[in-house]
Amino acid sequence: MSSHTEVASIVDPVLHLDDAEKAELTALAEELSGTAPHLIDDPRWIAAARALSSELPSGLRARLREFTWDPGTDAMLLLRNLPRHAPGETPATPSVVGSVQRTATVPAAALALIGMALGEVVAFDKEKSGALVQDVVPVPGMESFQGNAGSTKLNMHTENAFHPLRPDFVGLMCVRNDHANVAKLRIASVRRIVPLLPEPVRSILHEPRFTIAAPASFGMPPGSEEPRPVLTGSVDDPDLTVDFSSTTALDDAAADALLLLEKAVDHSYQELLLAPGDLALVDNRMALHGRNAFQPRYDGADRWLQRIFVHIDHRRSRASRPDGGQVLQSSAPGPLNTPEPLNTKER
Repeated sequence: MSSHTEVASIVDPVLHLDDAEKAELTALAEELSGTAPHLIDDPRWIAAARALSSELPSGLRARLREFTWDPGTDAMLLLRNLPRHAPGETPATPSVVGSVQRTATVPAAALALIGMALGEVVAFDKEKSGALVQDVVPVPGMESFQGNAGSTKLNMHTENAFHPLRPDFVGLMCVRNDHANVAKLRIASVRRIVPLLPEPVRSILHEPRFTIAAPASFGMPPGSEEPRPVLTGSVDDPDLTVDFSSTTALDDAAADALLLLEKAVDHSYQELLLAPGDLALVDNRMALHGRNAFQPRYDGADRWLQRIFVHIDHRRSRASRPDGGQVLQSSAPGPLNTPEPLNTKER
């Protein structure tokens, strides 16, 4: 892990499971993977994941609980030495648009267990067909796409920044890295970014002088975005919500502030070179993430991450989950309950 700042984290953002902890987690993941109907999105399977998540190794449970209380200076937690596919048994990397993991595997089960220990694993019906475990893989012809199917530089962003019910945490687990082992996850914490900004710039970023566009798949009419701030909450310890591919400033001073924010991000991000069995947990309220460029070969051995979204407060999205399940529906009735002064129309 390399860093672009000299600020030290109070809490170590890396937890390497020892062999005994890995064995415990593997046994739980095997039990969950073998639970009928062996389908990740089935409510019965998710209920089993919720129950078994309380049996994670004690040291891992304690660190996850600490992370939900305070994610630290880096607003991320890197877990290493998680269960992975046996040597020679890793499937070919998918290479199609919308690739997801529907059938339970031991690594995907471990990912789900950790996600359910943090809160509730959720998905959005307009994204990746509402699957709870999603593949992040390069897709032929989409190299320059600003999203999970691309392979050029991925701009720093809050996941689903436009959405009032965006994930609290994003989990990115490495199944395999790229051929050259150069693709790196980039993470920038608001606690490292804000100290680099002058106070007048911070004040502008706290004002509703920006809009964030939604992806076309969510069906939001262009130009329907309402003005919103980029920094919210505490002035001393704010949250950050921005996507440098889809955030627009509404006046010249706001545009200058957004540019200075992006420069501060460029000076403060960290890079994580993920290996198989690594899981990066990103606090989506406080940290941006992105990726440097890499060269896919589309030969079945390309970079492959599996992704989950987690909500801490599951009740907050109830109006968007008419069946009470894990998937947020864009057409659900009733207002969304959000503590921020955002657009509360259904998305």
